[in-house]
Amino acid sequence: MAVKTTLEQLEEVQAAITKVIAGQAVSIDGISITRASLDKLHEREEILLNRYYREQGTRSPFTRSKPLDT
Repeated sequence: MAVKTTLEQLEEVQAAITKVIAGQAVSIDGISITRASLDKLHEREEILLNRYYREQGTRSPFTRSKPLDT
């Protein structure tokens, strides 16, 4: 199995987020199924976005900058 690029992983996570938003949970005959945790997917998306920006040599909008020393 080939290792997926950060961009490929990011696209997968974003597709999963779209599916979750469209139908987070389903209940049939008293059995509930949850596709994924939206919070966990957003965390994973942020990690992948930060990694992707580092790989591209650009600054992520999610990067928190340290306050300036005064």
